[in-house]
Amino acid sequence: MKTQSVTPSDIRKQWLIVDAADVSLGRVASEVSRLLRGKHKPSFVPHLDCGDNVIVINADKVKLTGNKLETKFYYRHSNYIGGLKSTVAKDLMATYPDRVITAAVKGMLPHNKLGRKVLGNLKVYAGTEHPHEAQKPVAAPARLA
Repeated sequence: MKTQSVTPSDIRKQWLIVDAADVSLGRVASEVSRLLRGKHKPSFVPHLDCGDNVIVINADKVKLTGNKLETKFYYRHSNYIGGLKSTVAKDLMATYPDRVITAAVKGMLPHNKLGRKVLGNLKVYAGTEHPHEAQKPVAAPARLA
């Protein structure tokens, strides 16, 4: 009996929709990162992109518990000396709510080439509308509650 090894031609990708309305940011991010990596599939291998494409809708309605809206900071750097910029979560949620979810998911993925490739399979939208109807997305398995 031979050991079966998954090859890139064996991988079947789906388009999944995750609704982030009234769900904690960490719960959404951990579920989305699991779907992006493909850990929910029996054919998961850690060295290949075998996860699905994930569409997150209602990113503007995600919950931040405690007083994280006022105390959580998001940082970016302009690559110039003294170019560190910081933004409070409340301001980022008001202007770019998709970046909050993207940053949380990025932190839960591997920090290498595979993680950057897998993050490209994530699409985040503030409202309920998205331009991916042609891909016929299905609802993700209900683990968020």
